Amino acid sequence: MTEEAKGREFTDAELQDLVASTDSGGRSPENRNVALFISATAFLWSVFQLWIAQPQLWFAKYLPVMNSSQTRPVHLGFAILLAFLAYPALKRSPRNRIPITDWMMAAVGAGCAFYVFLFSRELAMTARSGLPTQTQIIIGAVGIVLLLEASRRALGPALTIVGGIFLLYAYMGTGWLIPDIIEHSGLSFTAIINAQWLDTTGVFGIPLGVSTAFVFLFVLFGAILDKAGAGNYFIQLAFAGLGALRGGPAKAAVVGSAMTGLISGSSIANVVTTGTFTIPLMKRVGFSSEKAGAVEVASSVNGQIMPPVMGAAAFLMVEFVGISYVEVIKHAFIPAVISYIALVYIVHLEALKKDMPALGEAANLGRMFLKIAIGFVVTGAAFTALVYGVQGLRAAAPAIADPVVMVAIVVAYVWAVRTAARHPDLMLDDPNAKKFTLPTVAEVFPTGLHYLLPILVLVWFLMIEMQSPAKSAFYAVAVMLMIIVTQRPLKAMFRGESTGDAARAGICDLIEGMIAGARNMIGIGVATAAAGIIVATVTKTPIGTELAGLVEVLSGGNLMVMLLLIGVFSLILGMGLPTTANYIVVSSLMASVVVTLGAQEGLIVPLIAAHLFVFYFGIMADVTPPVGLASFAAAAVSGGDPIRTGFTAFFYSLRTVALPFLFIYNPTLILYGVDLGTMAGMMQAVFVFCVATVAMLLFAAATQGYFLAPSKLWESAALLLVAFTLFVPGFWLDRIQPRFNELPATQLAAAFDDASPGDTVRFVVAGPGFTDGKLTQLTLVHTVADADPATGRADAAGLLLMPEGDKLFMDEPMFGTPYQEKLSGFDFYTDQRVEVVSLLSPAHRMPKQVFYLPALLLLALVVMMQRRRQTKPAF
Repeated sequence: MTEEAKGREFTDAELQDLVASTDSGGRSPENRNVALFISATAFLWSVFQLWIAQPQLWFAKYLPVMNSSQTRPVHLGFAILLAFLAYPALKRSPRNRIPITDWMMAAVGAGCAFYVFLFSRELAMTARSGLPTQTQIIIGAVGIVLLLEASRRALGPALTIVGGIFLLYAYMGTGWLIPDIIEHSGLSFTAIINAQWLDTTGVFGIPLGVSTAFVFLFVLFGAILDKAGAGNYFIQLAFAGLGALRGGPAKAAVVGSAMTGLISGSSIANVVTTGTFTIPLMKRVGFSSEKAGAVEVASSVNGQIMPPVMGAAAFLMVEFVGISYVEVIKHAFIPAVISYIALVYIVHLEALKKDMPALGEAANLGRMFLKIAIGFVVTGAAFTALVYGVQGLRAAAPAIADPVVMVAIVVAYVWAVRTAARHPDLMLDDPNAKKFTLPTVAEVFPTGLHYLLPILVLVWFLMIEMQSPAKSAFYAVAVMLMIIVTQRPLKAMFRGESTGDAARAGICDLIEGMIAGARNMIGIGVATAAAGIIVATVTKTPIGTELAGLVEVLSGGNLMVMLLLIGVFSLILGMGLPTTANYIVVSSLMASVVVTLGAQEGLIVPLIAAHLFVFYFGIMADVTPPVGLASFAAAAVSGGDPIRTGFTAFFYSLRTVALPFLFIYNPTLILYGVDLGTMAGMMQAVFVFCVATVAMLLFAAATQGYFLAPSKLWESAALLLVAFTLFVPGFWLDRIQPRFNELPATQLAAAFDDASPGDTVRFVVAGPGFTDGKLTQLTLVHTVADADPATGRADAAGLLLMPEGDKLFMDEPMFGTPYQEKLSGFDFYTDQRVEVVSLLSPAHRMPKQVFYLPALLLLALVVMMQRRRQTKPAF
């Protein structure tokens, strides 16, 4: 380990260079015209994205309309152009100038993308009809090569290598490294280029479409919000609220990173932004360099799972799973919140173990949690009153409702800025100063109330208006543009200062925010495009349909073993891939396999649970040693060992590793099947949240070896057992009572017809597998819809049932029905027939919550034993 990697704290300039090299490109040309060209290109990219996102406002009729097949190539063209200009080819390549070769590759790469835009109509009549020209094939081949090179520069070699392997597999089809189960005859060079570049399913497919339509606007929103000063405000607010607790800087780092994660999709930028302030203060109260860095890494990385603005992968879920973004937020909310609560508790336990002091007069953690809970209740009540107020206004005076709301927003904004102007602007103190004074909430909170307004607008349009993520983000960005331009001159006016310089500074902030947003998108743009290569290969070759059989062989048909394999695969892949690319690759290959193998075990795994499983392991990409970049960034700030920092951060993140397994086996944890539109559903959600929070705190205490006092081995094991029981009480109930009663399969058609809309019918199908002919079982769940006919529902669903005596056989489902895909793993054309072996009716069982009682009794025993050894307050 060199001195540069260990024991040396980096300067602010070196840290900013680290972030730039990773997120926005490390090249800073000395030639002013070249620097202006890069900045102007980035600014134009942001303007283009705002143009195509504007939701048909009054001036829309003056702007040409572009469809997705036109916007995606332009989006990629900007990304490739900036990737070659902003990222040097190698570490030893010049950073103060752009070599002529990079100019040429930038121009050619962007040109290949813009060609798809300029000749979209011609491509529709030729390549996309299966008749590509020689010129189109050459342009596509050059474009793919340059895209992979741009990906290597912006993201490292991993995605380029993976993309290259998938292209080779698509071309060759067979070889000594390719298992027999996924062999194929190989695609021609022309067919590959056509599918990957000239068609709309490869590079220009769904991942790039999500990047174009959704992700850019959210990244731009975060960049402008940060440029306006919201990042500093959130950090100061976290320290004002939590800094006085035992080990307070670490708790403030967790909460500050959670709030900063709202505006920064980059864990590395989050580490450096908040870490330069929090890490020295954590070391000041007793955290080692490695533990201080690890706390910052664990909290910064988890920012990507925190609603309402999650990482780019969350927007891809919308397309891959086929649900709304609001549904994604609903499913992700409880795991994200309890994960952060558990991390606060982990650093609290670290502070107790080391008897760390507080910064200033010590406060009580329990009392602080109570205040936060009260704050949530008050905020929720105020938001509910606002919802009913606006809805009432629209019902009473629909013609003037929207103008009144807009005026109210402007008035609220001016009032918030006037309130902020009465206080001095927030400045971060030097964390290394001999005397550090904690700010108070009363001092900090009023200075940034206007930063909450665009977040409120975003949440309003997402959750209340139920608008698309793109339209919601557009309105939030529009409000943010107004704020960043006007906040400085308004403050100056209220303070009686000159507004001219302030107005110019506001415009400069706007331009810099637009440029920063575009530069932060370079890596995501090329990553989603390059990942499209994997998605297209999966759909064009047998690997997509046959991988289930391969994984089943490796896992022995055991779902838990397969989940472990997928987790390890994600972690290995995550050593070189950012979260978004990792999620695209693994979910394309594995998400449906989880659902299929779960069904074979009789466990119905929701598709969203499988995707969240992959997503959670994907966010570990920036933590996992030995390559986790966020850990290296934190070590650069703390002066600690980056490898030890990474391992400690991974240990702190065990809760993030455990949660995906838990919601696979207990989907209620992600509120699957919980109707939040009813009071009963809301109460169930609150109950699930409370129980899951307690369980996660006990899990954290078990893994830290400290609860009320240092834990003995059996006490940690007992806490783990209690936590598991609270998370998945049905596991023990299944050991005692069966979940379903088996009825004769011949009653299936009648069960379909007797069920009421919304009811489910569960049945088991057995037959020869399509790939290996081995007997395979699959559990299916059919939900009766309101539109289903009163009788003959099985036929209407596409099921071709053939009763013979006391048996019920099946023919291949009707083409185009959902059951054709669900039963595609069976071979209907062999001598061994596919059969419905049983109809499953829910059994009358005791409530699974009964097992909470012995769990709580065991917890009480641990508490009683530890209270005898307790020497410090638990909170």
